[in-house]
Amino acid sequence: MAQDQAADPTQVTTADTDDTAAGGDIVVTGTRIVRPNNRSAAPIVTTTAAEIAAQGATTIEEVLNRLPQVQVNSEQNFSDSEGRQRIKLRSLGYERTLTLIDGLRVGLANTVDVGIIPTALVERIDVLTGGASSVYGSDAVSGVVNFVLKKNFEGIRLDANYSFFNHDNRANDVTDAVRRAGFNSATGMANDGGRADVSLAAGVNLFDNKVNISGFVNYRESSIVRLRDRSFSQCEVVQPSNTAVLSCSRASYTPAGTIIPQAGAQAGQILVNNPNGNGTFIPINSGPAAASANPYDDWAFQRPFERLNFGGFLTAQISDHVEFYSTALFYRDKSYNTQLNRNFSYTAYGDGDVPFRVNCDNPFLSTSQAQTLCGANAGAAGQFAPLDVRYRFDGLPLVEQKFTNEGYRIVAGLRGRVLDDVWSYDLAGMISRAQLDTIDVPFAQFDNINRSLDVVNVGGRPTCRSVVNGTDPSCVPFNAFTPFNQDAALNNYLFGGGDTGGISTRIPRLLQFVGSVSGDLGKYGITSPFAEQGLAIALGGEYREEMERTIVNEIYQQNNPGGPQNQRFTQSILEGNIELQAPLVEDQSWTKLLQLNAGYRLSKYNRLEGKFGTWKVEGIWSPVSDIIFRGSYNKSQAAPGVGAAAGAANIFWNQGFYADPCAPQINPANPGGPRNGPSATIEQCRNTGLPDNLYGSTTLICPDDRCTVREGGFDLAPESAFTTTIGVVLRPRFIPGLTVSVDRWLIDLEDQLTFLNPSDWINECLNTGNDYFCRGIVRAPNGTLSSSPASSPSSGWVSRGSVNGYKSQSHGWDFQGQYNVGLGGAGSLDMGFNGTLMTRVGSQGAPTVEPRDCTGYFGNGCGESMPTWAHQFRTTWTTADRVASVSLNWRHRSGMPMTVYAPADTGIPDLPDSDRRDQYPGIKAYDWFDLALSFDVNKQMTFRVAANNIFDRDPPLVPDSRARIGLLRGNTIMGYDLLGRQIVAGISLRL
Repeated sequence: MAQDQAADPTQVTTADTDDTAAGGDIVVTGTRIVRPNNRSAAPIVTTTAAEIAAQGATTIEEVLNRLPQVQVNSEQNFSDSEGRQRIKLRSLGYERTLTLIDGLRVGLANTVDVGIIPTALVERIDVLTGGASSVYGSDAVSGVVNFVLKKNFEGIRLDANYSFFNHDNRANDVTDAVRRAGFNSATGMANDGGRADVSLAAGVNLFDNKVNISGFVNYRESSIVRLRDRSFSQCEVVQPSNTAVLSCSRASYTPAGTIIPQAGAQAGQILVNNPNGNGTFIPINSGPAAASANPYDDWAFQRPFERLNFGGFLTAQISDHVEFYSTALFYRDKSYNTQLNRNFSYTAYGDGDVPFRVNCDNPFLSTSQAQTLCGANAGAAGQFAPLDVRYRFDGLPLVEQKFTNEGYRIVAGLRGRVLDDVWSYDLAGMISRAQLDTIDVPFAQFDNINRSLDVVNVGGRPTCRSVVNGTDPSCVPFNAFTPFNQDAALNNYLFGGGDTGGISTRIPRLLQFVGSVSGDLGKYGITSPFAEQGLAIALGGEYREEMERTIVNEIYQQNNPGGPQNQRFTQSILEGNIELQAPLVEDQSWTKLLQLNAGYRLSKYNRLEGKFGTWKVEGIWSPVSDIIFRGSYNKSQAAPGVGAAAGAANIFWNQGFYADPCAPQINPANPGGPRNGPSATIEQCRNTGLPDNLYGSTTLICPDDRCTVREGGFDLAPESAFTTTIGVVLRPRFIPGLTVSVDRWLIDLEDQLTFLNPSDWINECLNTGNDYFCRGIVRAPNGTLSSSPASSPSSGWVSRGSVNGYKSQSHGWDFQGQYNVGLGGAGSLDMGFNGTLMTRVGSQGAPTVEPRDCTGYFGNGCGESMPTWAHQFRTTWTTADRVASVSLNWRHRSGMPMTVYAPADTGIPDLPDSDRRDQYPGIKAYDWFDLALSFDVNKQMTFRVAANNIFDRDPPLVPDSRARIGLLRGNTIMGYDLLGRQIVAGISLRL
């Protein structure tokens, strides 16, 4: 980990990269001012190309996840994501982290995919903590991540990495639960999850080195690791009570076939075909192995993907004062989630209140089964029984939910120096466009299932009635009343013979035009009498145009009634900014440096009324060369993105996977058995507008526990963040090569733009009773949260969408250090340390709600949050001839208890004692060690090997993790090495 300096402890160095402006001046992330010896008043953490190579990372998110300033995001391990790689600084959300490539935006905020950047192409990554809206505009609230790319190649370079996971699947509490459930459990050593990354770059200088043309192509792929491939995730474990043993979540879909009568004496009971094939029904989860099932057997823990990147760079020195430059990046990514091959419950169709039906003289029904379903009508022609069928076709190929992301980013500009090299200018235009396709699994049509269940005997052969009467000659009979049906012809009929499911497409596009002029007014005599350098100024203007488009095909619309429709939204932004840099004192006997910086930006959004301004004030004071004090205070603002602004103003309804907490709850350990009582107390349910006499009533149960959700409907305004940073940089002359910095930062966010899911409205209303949250719950006159989405209901729903919240805070300390020491003939040591102490990860949802501090806690009320302390410490030994190096990295995260154990002074709402889990109260402190070796075979070839997480530490076990956090299905949370020890081998060839 490099500090934000090498020779100068406040200066970003560029090593051998071409990220300099005309004239060779250093370009510092966080300012548009171009001048020699430029300094940053805010801390900048830099990750170098050497460190990326030592890690052997395949994706950019793997690199950033190691930084303690970043809240970990792992799209490869999150089954429900689109596969985009995004960055979240300081636990303040993706949309508040501005992502740049060489100082220009990557793309539209919150649709960015930094996977457009191959790891081998990165020269360095600068992370600037705190607001930077006055320099870069909206979204730079929690900070800026600037990727500085390698450019101006000459020759040919090949970089290739291959990695895999070498993991010992040890017996644990999850494998015990798996055995109790009768599911398959495997232990022992596994080698899987292979990842490959190959890049080829080439370039040439022409016309006496005035023109450089270079290009690259990069291919990356990753193979699947399933949840069942790790002993700690072989089933999703739940703990119904504090003292209960862990149990596996059970599926309502079974390979023996689940049948739920909707009429008669056993109406509503969840039954399965007896796995012994004797033609009887038995209760689900009643003993035989096939009578219960694991709902996530084949879901991916590491998603397989293939990504192709290619692009090029052009620089041309047109004259002494004009340089043309251009960058073009293209990518295409394909990934998928494996899912079980199954039909869908009738509750997934339309309003979910029209069940399937089977004819009572169906030849597939045994006498016993017919009597259970039809009663006195058993065997009678022309009579039908309502039922639900939930069948897993385990013997047939899995289905895949597919994601395809592709896009491009093209930049062109002119830069140079004019007027005796006093003024630098940079004029650039950028277009970024992506297409994000989500291709659902095939969705069997309701009518097809019903027709396949309506079967008559024709000459001793079961035949669909629709074939007999000619309404559907292609119908294939569905024997849902025998276990282990593996009829491929039936499967093809139900799912369309390979046709895809619905396709939802998002197309974000950003146009950016930026112009800046930077000058050193000292050349005109505008200089402090105590300084050598004069006042520097930068003036800039920027125009952006945002567009987001949604396209859904007809199948998607049929399968998701009330869901997103075809739509297109645009937003334009016009901004102007000014920056000043004033060295007041330089190289005096009483002060080495005293400098003040300031900046202001005025922004106008066509979707918002009026204008808003952002600003910064910064200072640097170095009394002696060994010590530098630095500080900044700035106001940043983030306006609603085009999608959020449009989504908030548009209202539609759908069915969400949210059960009413005031209704009887499914027992996760026995889904087919009697329900448990409500998960909320009667006092909490009053907060949601429920009369006491309806508390716990079965009438509150939403169909399939999927209550209605209203999307959108809230007006939005910009949010504001005030960031204070105060720090010191020490570079003692009596310890050559040592640099240490300590920085205190405080980010205070007001009117925060936040996205609230139904669970957020419900949980906060239950716990606080505050009108701000309770307004998002509108019960129907009969008390239910269920209504028909197609009717645009005025009640019977929970809200979902973007709103302006109240306040959030992110406070902490950053500690960085770098020590370079020569060992003579034994080589040299480089040590880099980067640590963050979080003192507040806070929020206050409404003025009357007590502020909460989630630092170091996770779970209900706090989500993932962040650990109190995290660091990484890398030590690299390099031989004297610099031919070989060995690097050891130590990563650490402090322990994190669950929120139910948080003391009252944190402000975290009290949770009921039933939420306590004393056997699994939280996550202990974690340490990982990574070892890397690099060796130059010759001047053209470098070979690398590495082992990350060399002691193969399992991630922490968090029962009910999906219910508490809402992300992973792997019984853990992000932020930890999820798949075990990773072995990496790589090679670089330079020709």
